[in-house]
Amino acid sequence: MKLYGLKTCDTCRKALKVLSNAEFVDVRAEGVPGPVLEAAHTAFGERILNTRSTTWRNLDEEDRAKAPLELLQLHPTLMKRPLIDVDGTLYLGWGKDVQAALG
Repeated sequence: MKLYGLKTCDTCRKALKVLSNAEFVDVRAEGVPGPVLEAAHTAFGERILNTRSTTWRNLDEEDRAKAPLELLQLHPTLMKRPLIDVDGTLYLGWGKDVQAALG
């Protein structure tokens, strides 16, 4: 199991506390592998983008108009977090539904 997120993200830390066997991947330092990012985009569509983030608010309209995958490659911190990969099955966020599925 891999958990893609940010070291400074409270939600990621909460998820890691529960999923102690997960391998943490810091998207700021390491990024998200292309195939995983593409699978996440296929599964979640535009929901993969965190449009409430500081990074998003600092983008100009031209950047915001780019395709989600292109944006995430340029700005990995735009990804909604955490993205959890359990043997190819992806979960986005740390809501009650994800907690129930993985708990």
